Amino acid sequence: MSLIQHLRHEAAVAPESGIVAVMNHGRKQEGVIPLWAGEGDLPTPEFIRAAAGEGLDNGETFYTWQRGIPELRQALSDYYKRHFSVDLPVEHFYVTGSGMQSIQLAVQATAGTGDEVIYLSPAWPNFAAAAAIGGATPVAVTQDFTGNGWTFDPQKIRDAITPKTKALFINTPSNPSGWTADVETLREMLAIARQHGLWIIADEIYAHFYYGARRAPSFLDVMDPEDRIIFVNSFSKNWAMTGWRVGWLVAHPSLGQTIENLIQYSTSGVAQFMQRGAVVALNQGDDFIRSQVERAHKARDILCARLAATGRVHLSPPAGAFYLMFGIEGISDSYRAAFDIVDQAKVGLAPGTAFGDGGGAFLRLCFARRLDEIETAADRLAEWIRSR
Repeated sequence: MSLIQHLRHEAAVAPESGIVAVMNHGRKQEGVIPLWAGEGDLPTPEFIRAAAGEGLDNGETFYTWQRGIPELRQALSDYYKRHFSVDLPVEHFYVTGSGMQSIQLAVQATAGTGDEVIYLSPAWPNFAAAAAIGGATPVAVTQDFTGNGWTFDPQKIRDAITPKTKALFINTPSNPSGWTADVETLREMLAIARQHGLWIIADEIYAHFYYGARRAPSFLDVMDPEDRIIFVNSFSKNWAMTGWRVGWLVAHPSLGQTIENLIQYSTSGVAQFMQRGAVVALNQGDDFIRSQVERAHKARDILCARLAATGRVHLSPPAGAFYLMFGIEGISDSYRAAFDIVDQAKVGLAPGTAFGDGGGAFLRLCFARRLDEIETAADRLAEWIRSR
């Protein structure tokens, strides 16, 4: 008898990541351009690494503040004042062991066994999996791909709400589609949440990667202080810190002790020397963010133009994030296609099947990479598409 049969059901049936499956297939192949994962090619900037190294040299290797060191919480407060024009005291900020842990904690705080959480799909698969492992039921509400790109009708959320619904998970700008909610859509979703007494878990990790203005619209632009909103975020994308596993939550101070308790019973806090790097990232990293966004904007335009020129690709330039989700005429099995593209074109993509409802006929690529590599990948993909 298999030991797995004796595990908790929700853990035993946790799905394998379709993204990782393709990555594992292609990682050992020579010459593959890896556009499958949500990270760029740049290492963490030296000024951030140096600050963490200094903290390590100074012996900051002991238990520390579970809500985050005071300097980092202050830096987060300053960051939001600078970029979101909101004055949030340090009591609103909680440092976590990655954006993924932020999501786990937000779900643990708002939904559990017998509850439902609504999310927009196609979606980064980790949220739905985290909710299900915690005992809640993730309920997908699909976005539609049209001639104007990915769209969403908030009425679909209203139709999906049941007495069991506890929270809405809203990721904007979106991974994988790049869909970005405008202010009116955010207001409407907030009104729905207020009407039904629901929490909103707001994933705005890609707020700076927005190609229409300084940053993407945020729930911070439309909410009141007492609204039931928990923001989840990470240092991974803005400052090229994916391997650091440091994130944060923004939540009302009245939730502070509960959030600290959840941190205590999971990781008991983030290493202090790593938090030193995060402080410097926030305080000195605005120029780095701007340079990343400018490069991603150029990469997006190169890819979209070259793939569209094949005449066989369904795409719309994404408004935000750094992903392109596109369909290829005649390709319905994106999982098989992703493996074929690795083997034959030497470009690593993520299959749309990994992103749930509405994604199966699409492929996703990450264009947060240097432009010469993006040009090569675009040429290889275009050649592969024309050969079908």
